Amino acid sequence: MQGLKIEDLVVKVGQNKVIDGLCMEVPAGETHAIMGPNGTGKSSLSKAIAGHPDYVVESGRVILNGTNIVGMAPDEISKAGFFLSFQSPVEIPGVSIANFIRACLNSRLNGGELVNPQQFYKELYANMDKLKIPRNFTSRSVNDGFSGGEKKRCDILQMMMLKPKFALLDEVDSGLDVDALRVVSEAVNSMRAPDFGMLLITHYHRLLEHIKPDKIHVLMGGRIVKSGGEDLAVEIEERGYDWIVCGGRE
Repeated sequence: MQGLKIEDLVVKVGQNKVIDGLCMEVPAGETHAIMGPNGTGKSSLSKAIAGHPDYVVESGRVILNGTNIVGMAPDEISKAGFFLSFQSPVEIPGVSIANFIRACLNSRLNGGELVNPQQFYKELYANMDKLKIPRNFTSRSVNDGFSGGEKKRCDILQMMMLKPKFALLDEVDSGLDVDALRVVSEAVNSMRAPDFGMLLITHYHRLLEHIKPDKIHVLMGGRIVKSGGEDLAVEIEERGYDWIVCGGRE
């Protein structure tokens, strides 16, 4: 299967089980969303998939385009085509955005090849224009002193330049006002393609009004307890999560 397939995933942080037998499939070409109350494992899932060392996979598999990525180093998972947009992106003082993205691209080339500088900046500026990012942004250190909205735009800019096969966006809508949400959503939607899959983590239906998902999943207690279409997000917006019985699997 092309895309992301999670099979009976169990993840622990220390002695705490944060993901408990989770199963999910997001085929290439589709966009799915995960919703759920705070503390139910949404960000834990994203970090476990990305290979964060604190999130230990006890059992199960995470298959990306036919390859089980459990146990791989984070940089190898990234090179395999996975991209994670963080809920709270880290700051990297002293490293400019342009140099950071160019280094990431160079690391994916074989035999010591380097990206063509002229082509790199042409594509970088085109993507910045889509995100309405000023040109002087490229010389700023990665996320250093950025507002919440600037951090999210920087993350999406990296995704657009790296062209992953699968992206997991963890609360990409947080810190964005209405206008910024529209701009970021349009940029994300421009990435959609038959060979590209995407998983959104969000609390709010407003994001899903801009980035239409093919399917929505509710995560509680470290597992999927309900799945459905966009109407499920509307119902959650109106009624909260209390009406969803925790513990069952759909």
